[in-house]
Amino acid sequence: MSMEEAQRQLEAAIHDARVAFDCIALDDLERAHTNSITSRAAVDAAEYAIRVELESRASAKEDQEQEQG
Repeated sequence: MSMEEAQRQLEAAIHDARVAFDCIALDDLERAHTNSITSRAAVDAAEYAIRVELESRASAKEDQEQEQG
């Protein structure tokens, strides 16, 4: 996954959280529940993408330090 995918997932999470918020105000709890679940799933996907990128950068940094050292 790329950082662009992480950004896309976070935007989706924001949207789904807003929909869930509005559904609560409309007393549509089933839809609020569904959207809160999809929001959380998008946040989890974004977190995973960011973690993979961090690990990749750390590995690249270690490789670079070993080549220099």
